[in-house]
Amino acid sequence: MRALIDTHIVLDFLLQRQPFFQDAELLFQAIATGQVIGYITATTLTDIFYIARRHTRSIERARQAVYETLTAMAVCPIDRAVLESALNSNLADFEDAVQIFSAVAQSLDAIVTRDTQGFVSSPVPVLSVQELLLQVGQ
Repeated sequence: MRALIDTHIVLDFLLQRQPFFQDAELLFQAIATGQVIGYITATTLTDIFYIARRHTRSIERARQAVYETLTAMAVCPIDRAVLESALNSNLADFEDAVQIFSAVAQSLDAIVTRDTQGFVSSPVPVLSVQELLLQVGQ
């Protein structure tokens, strides 16, 4: 299964944020074994760097977080078409809209998030980590 992984789930894993770390760790194990092909948007990487640097107070640890993400995930490009689709969607949260239309542009099977309310209008199925893991038989 090819799935866009929401920024917060990646951060849950990288920063070992409780109580979400265990689910995120299981998801990253499924990615490592090839059961799931994880995707992020290009903009997720800048968010990861910024938040990891603030959380750890270390530029080196923030760079490491970006490196680990790039190692584990494929990157959905953000181009004009994705941005215009997101803008024209009239979704209240532009960042979520960019994620949705990135997943559409890449023909992904699902978006995995803890914020299902932000993705209610998504044409791509929206799953929790647990729902995704059930679908891939883990």
